[in-house]
Amino acid sequence: QVQLVESGGGWVQPGGSLTLSCAASGFTFSRASMGWYRQAPGNEREVCAKINPDGVTYYVDSVKGRFTISRDNAENTVVLQMDNLKPEDSGVYYCKPSLVLPPDAQALNTWGQGTQVTVSP
Repeated sequence: QVQLVESGGGWVQPGGSLTLSCAASGFTFSRASMGWYRQAPGNEREVCAKINPDGVTYYVDSVKGRFTISRDNAENTVVLQMDNLKPEDSGVYYCKPSLVLPPDAQALNTWGQGTQVTVSP
């Protein structure tokens, strides 16, 4: 059974930092590309950052230079370090695999409960 458990959200003032963590299980994590996604109220869910099994990263332009995605294949975790946060970064953050081995295809349709990030004065 695929499980994705996000944690680390909270309230922070603009310019502050938060570290989000995602614990994954039920698929071959070390061979999966992982992504962090966010959804603001009234908006569609969008990708923030991705990391492939070799550690190659991708960031959407709005978070480049402020967010850092990393992974620990021994612990099956993916972390999103968020610095210099802005109010527009507020939303619910989710992690999910973006590419998996064929036997793990069901993991692509699984979402965790997410973790709320609120950036305000």
